Amino acid sequence: MAFEFIKVNPQYDKHIGLIELNRPKELNALNRQLMLEIRDVLREWDEDDNIRVVILTGGERVFAAGADIKQMADATAISMLGIDQFSTWDQIKKTKKPIIAAVSGFALGGGCELAMTCDLIIASETAQFGQPEINIGTMPGAGGTQRLTRAVGKSLAMEMVLTGRFITAEEAQRAGLVVRVVPVEVLLAEAVKTAKQIAAKSPIAVRLAKESVNNAYETTLDEGLQFERKNFYLTFASEDQKEGMKAFVEKRAPDFKGR
Repeated sequence: MAFEFIKVNPQYDKHIGLIELNRPKELNALNRQLMLEIRDVLREWDEDDNIRVVILTGGERVFAAGADIKQMADATAISMLGIDQFSTWDQIKKTKKPIIAAVSGFALGGGCELAMTCDLIIASETAQFGQPEINIGTMPGAGGTQRLTRAVGKSLAMEMVLTGRFITAEEAQRAGLVVRVVPVEVLLAEAVKTAKQIAAKSPIAVRLAKESVNNAYETTLDEGLQFERKNFYLTFASEDQKEGMKAFVEKRAPDFKGR
């Protein structure tokens, strides 16, 4: 497939696909077409057994400085409702395979929200996160008030959303938004390192474990435990579970096939 606003490499590394946002003049501002392109790639890769993990990045300079305001400046509530742009975000979030966001530079507004739709965020020392929509007379609409609050807590999320303040990568890590902060020149290599660790595991177990962790945000503890146990039992229907436990007993590395 040919894309206008993203670069893709489905064989960036063994079992790892790479998506790079590619609107450098606009600081990777997220327009509707770019989001549709990301959605289409993830749909295709979700059905590709060779790809086990996806890395999403904007490059070393900037992740995404926000939504493309030019597309929305003259919009009405009815036109926005008709576009239903957030259904695309929902479809991206439903991707079964793990997505690692490698964030450098600005991740603001929609850029911060896009990073938060991923399963974990690795940031460079130059990364800054923010939800500055309040400065242009609106508010986050793609999860900024919801995912950010769950990630960093009410007080910090409230400050960021109501004042538009950016936080550094180090502050984001302390707050729980970012898993790791590394020098910008090794950001992608660090993301690949983590992706390789995940890709070496059973794809079935990874998918079910991802579902269970995400489910923890949506349910009570008792409901979450029941969901977790169901997925735990389900792994025992896979060849990977048999291979993994046999390899452990035999003191060798397992060879997971995703079956």
